[in-house]
Amino acid sequence: MKNNRHLKKDFKDIKSPSDIDRRDFLKYLGGGIVIAFTFGDKALLAQRQRRMPSDFNAYLLIEESGNIKLFTGKIEMGQGVITSLAQMLADELDVRLESIEMIMGDTDRCPWDMGTFGSMSTRFFGPPLRAAGAEARATLIKLASEKLGITEKSLQAREGIVYDTTDRNKSVTYGELAKGQKIAKIIEGEIPVKSPSELKIMGSEALRQDAVEKVTGEAKYACDIQLPGLLYARILRPPSHDSKLKNTDLSGLDRFSDLEVVNQDGLIAVLHASPDVAAEAINAVVAVYDTPGSSINQETIFDHIRKNAPEGETVDSGGDLGKGEEESEIIVERKYLDGYVAHAPIEPHTATAMIEDGHIYVWGSTQTPFPAKDQVAEAIDFDPEKVHVRQVFVGGGFGGKSANGQIIEAARLAKITGKPVQVAWTREEEFFYDTYRPAAVVRIKSGLTGDGEIKLWDYGVLCAGERGSQHFYNIPHHVTKVHGSGWSGRSSVHPFRVGAWRAPANNTNTFARESQIDIMAREAGMDPLEFRLKNLADKKMIGVLKAIGEKFGRRDNLPEGHGVGLSCGIDAGAYVALMAEVKVDKSTGKVKIVRVVCVQDMGLVVNPEGARLQIESCITMGMGYALTEDIEFEGSRIITNNFDTYDLPRFSWVPKIESYFIDARNDPPQGGGEPPIINMGAVVANAIFDACGARVYQLPMTPERVLAAMPG
Repeated sequence: MKNNRHLKKDFKDIKSPSDIDRRDFLKYLGGGIVIAFTFGDKALLAQRQRRMPSDFNAYLLIEESGNIKLFTGKIEMGQGVITSLAQMLADELDVRLESIEMIMGDTDRCPWDMGTFGSMSTRFFGPPLRAAGAEARATLIKLASEKLGITEKSLQAREGIVYDTTDRNKSVTYGELAKGQKIAKIIEGEIPVKSPSELKIMGSEALRQDAVEKVTGEAKYACDIQLPGLLYARILRPPSHDSKLKNTDLSGLDRFSDLEVVNQDGLIAVLHASPDVAAEAINAVVAVYDTPGSSINQETIFDHIRKNAPEGETVDSGGDLGKGEEESEIIVERKYLDGYVAHAPIEPHTATAMIEDGHIYVWGSTQTPFPAKDQVAEAIDFDPEKVHVRQVFVGGGFGGKSANGQIIEAARLAKITGKPVQVAWTREEEFFYDTYRPAAVVRIKSGLTGDGEIKLWDYGVLCAGERGSQHFYNIPHHVTKVHGSGWSGRSSVHPFRVGAWRAPANNTNTFARESQIDIMAREAGMDPLEFRLKNLADKKMIGVLKAIGEKFGRRDNLPEGHGVGLSCGIDAGAYVALMAEVKVDKSTGKVKIVRVVCVQDMGLVVNPEGARLQIESCITMGMGYALTEDIEFEGSRIITNNFDTYDLPRFSWVPKIESYFIDARNDPPQGGGEPPIINMGAVVANAIFDACGARVYQLPMTPERVLAAMPG
C-alpha cells in the first residue's frame, strides 16, 4: 500500500501549495472510475451537506494506471485502520492489498468526517466501504462485458483483472477499463457484499502498512513539517487554569536578536527561527498573575464530587429494589474511587500553519481534522473553504487530541506574523492543557441469595459517564443511575477540563462493577468464574468466559504471594474477558503483573495481527491507570507536569500476554482499539485480593494503598 505518496508530493511542492475546490473534485481526480458512497441517517447527511457541496462520505477512485485510492476523513494514530480499512476494500474489489493507497483526514481531498474516536472506524465506516467496493467490482464487470462481448455471468474479477472463466486469455485489467472514462455512482440501499466464506483478505494476517515508514522515520508528523522562513513559537502560560494576568514586563526580550514578539488579545508569544532561542526567550518574560487558592486536590476531590455531582439520570432499570433487598440474604455495599488520568501520548500536541495566497494550510496532530478546520476559520476570521488541514500521522491520541488548542494557536500566530509558524507543546504544557479522564465515584449496593444468585443491583456513577455503566448480568431487581456525562469540561465539579480517555467511562465503571461481582462471589463462597456464569444469560459473554477459563488453565498451586483475578465487559460492540496473575510483595505492597490472558468476541476479525497489537497495547496502557498513573493538583494548578512524577508503564513491567479470539466470522466486525483496557483495573484488583487479601477500592492501586488494605 502506498499510504502517503501525496505527502511526498506536498513536501516537494511546498513552496507553492494550491487549494483544491471541492466543486471541482472530479476534475481534480483525472481519468478513472469513481464510486461515491454515503451512510447514516438523513439528519446526519443533511448536516454533512451543509459542510460540503455533496453528501458523499468517502470517494473511491480507480485510476487509469490501475492504482486505487480511498479517500476517508478518518485518521491514523496508531490504531491500524490504515491497514484494516484497506483490507475491507481490497477484498470486496478483488484487488491486491498493496494496490490500495489510503488518503486520510485531508480536509480538501477527503469527505467530511466528525473525527476518529470510539472504535467506530471499522464498525461504522467499514460497511459502506465494503458496499462501495462491491459496487465498483460490479461496475467493472459490466464494463468488461461490454468491452469483451462476453456475458457478465461468464466473467470473474481477481487481483484487478476481469477474465472469462472459460478462457483466461480473454481478459481486461481494471486500469484498461478505467482509461479515459469517468463514471460516478451513488451507493444507496442494501448492497450485496461477499459472504464470510468468500473473503480472502479480511480475516487474514496483514502487516501494518505504515510500519516501514514509521520504523525508518519516513513517516511525517506535524513537527516534521519544515517550511521556508518557519518560526518556532513559545507562548506565555499561566500557573493555573483560574489565574488572571495582572501585568507583564517584556523588557527582558530586548537582548534577543531576530525575535518576533506577539502581544495581542491575551496571546503573548515569542517566535524565532531556533526553537531553543524561543524557549529561552519566553523565560525572560516577567508576568504577575492573580491566582485564587483552593482546597480541592487529589485527596479531597472525591468529597467534592459527592457534594457537587449533578442529579442522576436513570439509564437502566427493572423489577423493584425493595423486593430485591427482601429476597437477598447477603447485602454488599461498597464505594469505588477513580482519580484523574492523563493521556500522555508519545507525541505532544503540535501544529504547523502557513498562510499563502489568502489560504491557510495546517498540519496538525489531531483526531478531528474537519472540526479543526472550522475552529481555525472562526478563530482567525477566515472563509472555511480557504482553510486546509493536511494529512499527517498522529503519534497517539487516546481521545485527547480533539480539542485542537495548539492548532488554533499556530493559526493565530501565522496570521499575526504573516509567516509560517510551528507550535509544539512542551511536556509541561501537555499535562497542563490535557483533557483528563475525569475523577469519579461509584456507589453500589447489591444483594444475593445464599446459593449465589444476584437479586439486587443499585448502581450510581458520579462524573465518569454512562459508557459501561449498564450491567449485563441476569439481575431481576436493578437500577443504574448516571450523575454527569464525563464530558462537561470545566464545571463546578472539575477544577480543569476533562474528556474522553480510551474507552471513556468504561474503565471506571468496569473497575467498580467487576470488583463488586468478585466481592459477591467471595461472600457466596463461590469461584469467581463460576459465580459469573451462574448469573449470566448473555450467550456471547458466557462463551467468552468459558473460553478464558479454558485458555488460562489451572489456578491452584500458585506460589506464595501470587493470585489470579478475572474481569469481563463490553465495549465498542466487543465482548472481552481478562484473567491475570499477579505477584504482591506483602512487605512493600508492590504489585507485579505476571501474566494476562485475553479472550475477545469482536465478530469478524478483519486483521488478526492488528487486533492482537491493540489487545497488547490496551493491557500495557491499562497497567498504568491500574497501578501508578495519578494527577497531583491544587485547585486548577497542575503539580504533575512530566514523566518524573507521572509513572507510565515500562517495558520491564510488561507481563506475558496471550490473546485469543472467539470464531465469530459470520458476525459484523466490532471495535478493537479499546475493549481490553476496560478490564485492567478490576482484573488487577481482584488478583491482588486473591494474592494477599487486600481489597483496594481506589485507583491507582499504589503500594501504599495495597499495604493499607492488607488484612490484620
